[in-house]
Amino acid sequence: MPKTAPAFLFPQDLRDAQAALHRTRAACEEYARTLPWSAEPMPGWETDKKLHSEYRSGKPDSPGHTEEQHAEIARLRAELLRLSIAVATHPFWGDVDREDVVQARTALLHAHEQPAEA
Repeated sequence: MPKTAPAFLFPQDLRDAQAALHRTRAACEEYARTLPWSAEPMPGWETDKKLHSEYRSGKPDSPGHTEEQHAEIARLRAELLRLSIAVATHPFWGDVDREDVVQARTALLHAHEQPAEA
């Protein structure tokens, strides 16, 4: 008979930290998409045409990131690191049975989809 999945009652501060980690990761990825392709000024390039294809990959010249952009990426990465550490080292994990840790960590990724337990 298969083992039933245990129900995990995540403390609210752990749920909040995981939700903040989701939001910060999304904000970092969204911000990074707006930046030039190279952090440092770099010339553009284009590959040669390949056999049986008209496609040529390439990139335009990159002006590099401004000091403000460098600072914002550094701030977002520092926040991601802080939140990752807060989630990974939360005291809750010490109370989870060893064989259930992976299942619990996976469940936490979706905890924001369900209302908090009273």
